[in-house]
Amino acid sequence: MPAEAKGPRLWFRKARRGKYGALTHRGVWLILDGKHQESTECGREDRDGAEKQLEAYLNRKHAAAAKKGVRDPDQIPIADVLALYGAEIACRHARPKETAQRMERLLGFFGDKMLSAINGEHCREFARSRSTPTAAREELSLLRAAINHHRKEGRCEKIVSVVLPEKPVGRERWCTRSEAATLIREAWRFREVQKGKPTGRRSRRHVAKFILVALYTGTRASAVCGAALQPTEGKGWIDLDKGIFYRRPTGLRETKKRRPPAPLPRRLLAHLRRWKLLGQRFAIEWNGQPVQDVDKAFRNVARDAGLPDVTPHVLRHTAATWQMQLGTDPWQAAEYLGMTLKTLLENYGHHHPDYLSGPREAFDRAPKDRQRKPTTDRERTQPNVLKIADHSS
Repeated sequence: MPAEAKGPRLWFRKARRGKYGALTHRGVWLILDGKHQESTECGREDRDGAEKQLEAYLNRKHAAAAKKGVRDPDQIPIADVLALYGAEIACRHARPKETAQRMERLLGFFGDKMLSAINGEHCREFARSRSTPTAAREELSLLRAAINHHRKEGRCEKIVSVVLPEKPVGRERWCTRSEAATLIREAWRFREVQKGKPTGRRSRRHVAKFILVALYTGTRASAVCGAALQPTEGKGWIDLDKGIFYRRPTGLRETKKRRPPAPLPRRLLAHLRRWKLLGQRFAIEWNGQPVQDVDKAFRNVARDAGLPDVTPHVLRHTAATWQMQLGTDPWQAAEYLGMTLKTLLENYGHHHPDYLSGPREAFDRAPKDRQRKPTTDRERTQPNVLKIADHSS
């Protein structure tokens, strides 16, 4: 092992004598740290004194590193890493409360450990303690982001890797138009029952409005719930004059979950304008106040509609699927939905009417219309499947 990798340690240097036997250097314990060495002024019999000198040296070294802001992973509490991330980054997240909850769960497991304790075994142990692999992956991804931010800020020079659980297979659930209509109808017509009798209280109509906006725009649930019908600080808003949905609040930085502006279809715009005339200030309201989320109410609607596996995020899958089924240009559809073209094509591209149309049409063309190409020697040695199929018909 190279000397630089051993870390600070004690080494006894024997006494030295000159050419004629005279003592030139007495035996002494030295502190070796890479190429650096210094004397403890302690003889062989004073090992305890040398240990104290080594401890003092380590304290000076760590104090100097802390002053510079750079420490080794074994000197950095994971709690400090998460605290820095929470103060500088997480506070600007679109859903800071959700991020705070994830950080609390990470602190509950890693809070008493140093950064050097992060390894595959501990990461897998944490994953087993969580309810689902998806939840574990999201929280460990947050820990990885916090560690990377800590290093980029110059607090630690070494790279510490977080091992994530395997990414789960993406959900392919999307709604047919009849299923979407059933959801809207169930939410709009619902009446609360009190003392065994239906009342006039329509307490789920805000869910019906949420479904309309989410289906027509493919916007994530948090952005739909946070949309105002006029410019509002800290919120996205819908320009009802120009018909544009500004999904990202002004001043909030863009993240990988992109929220580009989107022009609204005329039918949805007509609904929104009518809602504003009726007094709404936000796209989705409950008792005159903006709705934070619709998870619980939506779950009840989906259950009563006989579609318990449909979640708010399924509406985004549905919008993307419908765009492909309608033959929309993939580049424009991806920009409209706020996702990358790669994501759109990998997950929804097979719904497009032109998906792999070239190979299909090649088989559908008559034999005489197929372009004939010179046959190579290699091709002559292979079975001509198309020719056999044509003659057998």
